[in-house]
Amino acid sequence: MNVSIDSFPNSPHGWTIESAEDAAKENDITMSDDHWQLLAALQEYYAKVEYPKLRQIKDALEEKFHSQGGIKYLHRLIPSGPVAMGCKLAGLEVPVGAVDKSFGSVA
Repeated sequence: MNVSIDSFPNSPHGWTIESAEDAAKENDITMSDDHWQLLAALQEYYAKVEYPKLRQIKDALEEKFHSQGGIKYLHRLIPSGPVAMGCKLAGLEVPVGAVDKSFGSVA
């Protein structure tokens, strides 16, 4: 994926590729084409849905990345949570329930 702002037509106002790269570095994530595809997919989903819910986001990502292994693949890509960290990198609001510190789990 050639990473340019044109690759992210649904990016939130003020979001930049540089901000995603900076956040990735802070979280020890080395961005690859698959990471950028995840961010674009999350931004696209958020642009379509007024109130994104965790389960719906996970289902949409499972479908979109099914050929690579779905949500399990995305957890290998971003162990700190493909939805929670993916949303942070994409400049999106993390959905309720994506991080449950009482259980130590991350979606």
